[in-house]
Amino acid sequence: MDEKLRILLCEDDENLGMLLREYLQAKGYSADLFPDGEAGFKAFLKTKYDLVVTDVMMPRKDGFTLAQEIRQANAEIPIIFLTAKTLKEDILEGFKIGADDYITKPFSMEELTFRIEAILRRVRGKRNKECNVYKIGRFTFDTQKQILSIGDKQTKLTTKESELLGLLCAHANEILQRDFALKTIWIDDNYFNARSMDVYITKLRKHLKEDDSIEIINIHGKGYKLITPEND
Repeated sequence: MDEKLRILLCEDDENLGMLLREYLQAKGYSADLFPDGEAGFKAFLKTKYDLVVTDVMMPRKDGFTLAQEIRQANAEIPIIFLTAKTLKEDILEGFKIGADDYITKPFSMEELTFRIEAILRRVRGKRNKECNVYKIGRFTFDTQKQILSIGDKQTKLTTKESELLGLLCAHANEILQRDFALKTIWIDDNYFNARSMDVYITKLRKHLKEDDSIEIINIHGKGYKLITPEND
């Protein structure tokens, strides 16, 4: 990690909060820990953070309220919710507010850091690719127009195809985690949405078959990887 990215961490469980902060610092992040949403928001107004990780159930100000206030001040900063709640309504509420991810307790530290890294890669990708155009081997993919081009041939992708290919491109030659893709595009990582994503992966493979240097492979138990020649 070239520079320390600063994380706002809000967790009312003192032991868990300290454990999370120490682990994130060991991974090269700068993490500021606060025991409730009110203290967290005051810190947010004074300090420039790159990402927010917040528990949902907290005293003085809960995570949903904190996220709403942060979104009003900064619409772009990524937010990850930590919660013991598993009700679909609560998860949907989190995404409506603008959560980038939602992790239910208990979770592994490795899972949290993976999700943080995946979100930060996506954010950096958006910032670095203002034209929203990817080169995939001999293909050109315009995410805004949802058009995949090779030579004189242009294919208009559906919204889901475009969103999924965009995620694969943002993680080119890396593993795109299955549950991350499902929550990002389909909101819910249930069985039926997972089967739907498999169908779209098959469709994308057909769209890309004219370039033998490109491949979308299954990574068993993890997700997918878009194999494509590195562009200079």
